[in-house]
Amino acid sequence: MDLQAYPHNVQTLARQARELLRDWLPDAKETEDESPRMFAYGYGPGYRGMICTLIPSKAGVKLGIVCGASLPDPHGLLRGAGKIHRHLPLKTVDDLVQPGIKKLVLAAGAACTERLRQTGVLSGN
Repeated sequence: MDLQAYPHNVQTLARQARELLRDWLPDAKETEDESPRMFAYGYGPGYRGMICTLIPSKAGVKLGIVCGASLPDPHGLLRGAGKIHRHLPLKTVDDLVQPGIKKLVLAAGAACTERLRQTGVLSGN
């Protein structure tokens, strides 16, 4: 996806967020989806195998957390009213180091692994 269409600060924020997600989720596959203009991270196929998304906009980047509505969020970071998906609005690079953000992403990764085990996509130990 060409980030050049976004303001410079959003480009920087998106690049930093991608780096962090690759660091926090080293076994996740990053895919770019041009139609909704987002990056997706997951351990398997489809929505069931997805952990999170990054959706750039002119105002910032949304870090979407798959099944975020069912994850603990003691810092109150997640936004949205959907029954399943939640997101964290990111406006600056400093937002990436908020307390609790890494734990949410790792919890989403663990929940994804469990979904895939339950459906037989992954074999569990």
